[in-house]
Amino acid sequence: MTGAGGVELVVHHLGGDGPPVLLAHATGFHGRCWAPLAPILGRTYTVWALDQRGHGASGRPADGRYDDWGRFAADILAVVDAIGGNGWRAAGHSLGGGVTLLAEARRPGTFDTICCYEPVVMPPPEILGAQTPGRGPNPLAQLARKRRPCFASRAAARENYRSKPPFAGFAPAVLDAYVEYGFVDQPDGSVALACAREDEAAVFEGAAISPTWAELPSVRVPVAVLSGSDLTDPVARFAPHIARHLPRGGFRRLDGLDHFGPMTAPEAVAEVMAVGLAGGPHPEPSTMAVTGPE
Repeated sequence: MTGAGGVELVVHHLGGDGPPVLLAHATGFHGRCWAPLAPILGRTYTVWALDQRGHGASGRPADGRYDDWGRFAADILAVVDAIGGNGWRAAGHSLGGGVTLLAEARRPGTFDTICCYEPVVMPPPEILGAQTPGRGPNPLAQLARKRRPCFASRAAARENYRSKPPFAGFAPAVLDAYVEYGFVDQPDGSVALACAREDEAAVFEGAAISPTWAELPSVRVPVAVLSGSDLTDPVARFAPHIARHLPRGGFRRLDGLDHFGPMTAPEAVAEVMAVGLAGGPHPEPSTMAVTGPE
């Protein structure tokens, strides 16, 4: 199917039978990283997962731009339109959460409910105060540009990642999926990252200029915002602010998980996401109910 600007998008059907749910992945990953979560969500939903532009098997934009997150949001709307049907839900992680919220803000009513794990939405300085990230070069973009781009084989890539964070903490099935579908075969028999280093860096740099925060009040559907408990990560610190800025937002922090919770504990995160997508309350005492904007 075709996304914004004519980019070819690949979407994976991960099983299930019920109302459709679209899963949107984090920067540098791909749709089939959601496969270990899919069986749990598939108890209730028909599960679809998108390879975002420049990731996995999807195409690259002709102009090479990834800092405009509005294009990612437009891709999500294009996928929903192409598949069709009613009663759509959506779940997103990191970038995927941020652009899913932006898609709903720009076309209200696309989704019945949304569940986001640490969505990247940058609150303004007056909200964060001393928690505002420092100005200057984006450290995640800098790291992306230093990533090793090629390996002799997928087996070599897998072995390398098993000992390096954050991949070392991933559930084996997630790491296997990431390596299997996150690399492209080269003519000499080696493999290269499907999401090129410079493209990944540009996506990270787009976070600072994304308009999502200003558009959150237009998201009128129930949104469950999930977060890990690693408060050294600014995205985890932002999460409750995002929930409060949503008209029908709720927040829950998951103990023992970090920003990569869907990769390190896929089944546990899927169980919580299933409740969030249903729009029901979270009875656990770790839940902080949030209703209405700040």
